[in-house]
Amino acid sequence: MMLKSILNEYGLAWAFNRELYSLKLKTLSLFPFTERLYEHENTDVLRLDIFDIKTDSLLTYLQGLDDREKTQIIECADNAVEGKIEGFSSIILDYGCDIAWQLNPLTGKATDEKNKWFKIPDFDKERGDIKVIWEISRFSHLVTLARAYYITNQIKYYNAFSSQIDSWVEHNPYSYGANYKCGQECSIRMVNLLLAYSAFNNMGILTENDISNIKTIVSDSYKKVLSNFFYAYKCIKNNHTISELMGMIIGAWCCNDEKTLKKAFKYINKVIQNQFFEDGGYSQFSFNYQRLALMALNILLSTQSKTKLTFTEKNIDRILKSALMLYECQTDKFDVPNYGANDGALIFKLTSCGYRDFRAVVNTTYKLIRGKELYENDIHREELIWLGINIDNLVFDVIERKSSKFPKAGIFTLRSNENFFMTICNDYKGRPGHMDQMHIDFWIGDVNVFCDGGTYSYASETGQKMLKASGHNTLIVQDCEQMAIRPPFFIYNWPNRQNYIFSQNNICVSSKFKTGYEHMREIVKSENGFNIIDIIGKDDNNDYCIVFNTCCDVELQDNRVKLSWQGKVLCYMDSQGTCTVEKTERSLYYLKKDVINRISVKSNKAEIITKIILED
Repeated sequence: MMLKSILNEYGLAWAFNRELYSLKLKTLSLFPFTERLYEHENTDVLRLDIFDIKTDSLLTYLQGLDDREKTQIIECADNAVEGKIEGFSSIILDYGCDIAWQLNPLTGKATDEKNKWFKIPDFDKERGDIKVIWEISRFSHLVTLARAYYITNQIKYYNAFSSQIDSWVEHNPYSYGANYKCGQECSIRMVNLLLAYSAFNNMGILTENDISNIKTIVSDSYKKVLSNFFYAYKCIKNNHTISELMGMIIGAWCCNDEKTLKKAFKYINKVIQNQFFEDGGYSQFSFNYQRLALMALNILLSTQSKTKLTFTEKNIDRILKSALMLYECQTDKFDVPNYGANDGALIFKLTSCGYRDFRAVVNTTYKLIRGKELYENDIHREELIWLGINIDNLVFDVIERKSSKFPKAGIFTLRSNENFFMTICNDYKGRPGHMDQMHIDFWIGDVNVFCDGGTYSYASETGQKMLKASGHNTLIVQDCEQMAIRPPFFIYNWPNRQNYIFSQNNICVSSKFKTGYEHMREIVKSENGFNIIDIIGKDDNNDYCIVFNTCCDVELQDNRVKLSWQGKVLCYMDSQGTCTVEKTERSLYYLKKDVINRISVKSNKAEIITKIILED
């Protein structure tokens, strides 16, 4: 049954290529000398100036920030000088002043830098999440050092940049250690390094040793992307593929490798067409990864004057629609629902915007394609300068957010004044990461009244628990999950969407689950709020309930629930079922969690009506 589901959902070609990659890893472990068969020798870096940062514009912009924002940048840079960075936009990770590049600071355990990458396991309970090791080698903090140098003109920020890349080259010879396990990590490292290079080089302070180290890192990163691209292209088929193609294109340009450059653009046009839907949806079903993919594509759009290559018109249209989809799903403070897998992947920190602020990527995409902007002048515009885009004249389009449908993406929204519902009902044409079919997100203003549980960590029991249906606001059937899973990532037995009906006042969606039940959900605007109608069809008599996870304070009054935020009553919830409340957890940021409330509505009826009554 499992094999049949895998072949139907992932395809025979995927299964075959995945087995080939497994065979490659086994062969490398038994016969390490065979690694040379996958390597590309011609990776000599001939040029580095892929980014055209206007020095005067960046100086003027950064020095014109208010004192609070300047202080924040300087504090982050001072920490980075000492080997402390903000990992995953959530926690401070201390790798030491002489940076331990193979260390997981949360466990105190490190991988052996003398081990080949293929001998280092992805998951190790003692060592902990390998993403924590990778985080400092993404080099996002090098951009922060450059920003602090532009603000203060203090040489210590350049000295830290210079000494840290020198240390990285010394302790990360190709292809040893954890930092060569993943081509995506190499691509991100390469681009952040080249952005920081451009900023420091424009100030005329780089040495020959700096240039040599930068070329070594770019060359080795490019080499890794080339050697392992088969896996990203044939097997992973998600944001990794796009970011590794970004690395391949940037690396090929730096090495003046015209043949690979043209081949990579041919690949990426195919990948965009496969991963981005016609309505702007993204096949990884995650806003976090949708942003990551768009950021990588923006890097390529911004450098097309150098590469002389670009995307097809159809693909540019899909990229634009994807940014506009994120725009439609934003709150007034520019957050979006915590939809899908979320690992804190704000990979290019080119502004002072927080992780939950999606303005920069949406605005940059719109500016690159339409030549206009979507938001008034604010800190998100710094990203445009880093990507060489003129910001002297602000011309923006006013687009009013409204109830919207994105059926290919499986996203439907309902808006009424400051209130916002988002419903998920996918007809899967990609690979799900969470069991969130039929989930609803509900916002009153900027308060996420009914919220998604999030991810926390891919390498933890907490993360595995959060990705299941109970971490989402949907139907829970006892002993019957939405889909089957082989941890940590492999989900199969995808549900089938049966139908959807959409209007400006109503959303109705239905889905059939291969695990043995059906669920229809309707959200209807009422005079004083919203009605949620859930109709359940089951093959047996398993118990079930409707779950609502909320960050609000909850007070149970008989069978009415009062929801409050910071002492203010927002709404009431009336249901035909029996309501109970318990504590649970959610994660807005990777490796960070907080305690919230879970409301469960139990009933023996096939139809449950829940009324959301807004406080006047």
